[in-house]
Amino acid sequence: MTHDRLEYAGTGLYRVPPVDVRDPENRRLSRYRQALVNIGIALWLIVVTVPLYFIVITSLRTSDAYVEEGAMRPPSQISFDNHARMLELGFGRFIVNSTIVTGATVLLVLGTALPAAYSIIRGRSRVTRMVFPVFLLGLAIPAQAVIVPIYLVITRVHLYDSLLAIILPTAAFSLPMSIVVLTSNLRDISTDLYEAMIVDGGTAVQTFLHVVLPSARPGFVTIGVFSGLNAWNGFIFPLVLTQSDDQRVVPLGLWNYQNQFGTDVPGLFAAVLISAVPVLALYLFGRRFLLKGLSAGYGN
Repeated sequence: MTHDRLEYAGTGLYRVPPVDVRDPENRRLSRYRQALVNIGIALWLIVVTVPLYFIVITSLRTSDAYVEEGAMRPPSQISFDNHARMLELGFGRFIVNSTIVTGATVLLVLGTALPAAYSIIRGRSRVTRMVFPVFLLGLAIPAQAVIVPIYLVITRVHLYDSLLAIILPTAAFSLPMSIVVLTSNLRDISTDLYEAMIVDGGTAVQTFLHVVLPSARPGFVTIGVFSGLNAWNGFIFPLVLTQSDDQRVVPLGLWNYQNQFGTDVPGLFAAVLISAVPVLALYLFGRRFLLKGLSAGYGN
């Protein structure tokens, strides 16, 4: 047979001969593909860098200069007055509150999601197998749909206007996705490792510490970053469940730059820039594990 595609008899499979890179037509197609890829990369770079450039240069100019010089022009004179004004508005306190909420949420999610995922994977009872669909159902329920019942529960247990009122529901809404990620990650652990621990006389706690914890590190870091970002950027729970300025977090603190006369755009962007630093640091810390943790289980 001299066809470009050779069909194996009775199998329905095709063998495609390798592309000859020396063919001028193939080289021309390869150059076109590479050019399209380069154009796509350049467009994506513009989409990412232009907003960052706008935020940075706007935060370094005064309100008058922002109106007179325009938005995209580089500032004629760099000013750090916006950053100093952040301290006057109590933004340092908002950052401390957000740090407490984020840290407590991450610890709470990490401390509960991994044991729950381990029980789902290794559990043999019917009740344990029914738990996982319940957590999947949690992914379909938005926080806005249950904010009124959450408000009633928080007020009944006398937690209203406290950081704990933000931490508990934020961690609860981070658990479903965290358990899904960790469950997929733990499925990749070979059963031979569990059986080897049993043969060596290892207990369930020893198996959890010496087999599950090291193997689940990519998923562990992934859910830490995921829950941390949710807690840092959370808005609806702080808005509804807190009231005083002492309990405000960063998203609510940004409202201080808006009044009846308008919005202080340079001051707002200075606050946005400072508040984004911990998020970038959290991402840079866990970026090596994010893709591995999120894609766990898809190769099986």
